[in-house]
Amino acid sequence: MPVVVDIDVMMARRKMSVGELAERIGITPTNLAVLKNGRAKAVRFTTLDALCEVLECQPGDLLRWEGPGA
Repeated sequence: MPVVVDIDVMMARRKMSVGELAERIGITPTNLAVLKNGRAKAVRFTTLDALCEVLECQPGDLLRWEGPGA
């Protein structure tokens, strides 16, 4: 998939565990892992907003597009 999820990068920069982040944004650790590992088919804007607020970042810090040949 050409959309790459970099949540783990931001979590490492903030020294935050999956469990802590999941609790702070209000989703289960399992659902966060699905999103973090790029297996999610969609992301709710409310979840993206919560991720950005807790991780103190912009959506582009969490998601990026790698097109063909990138």
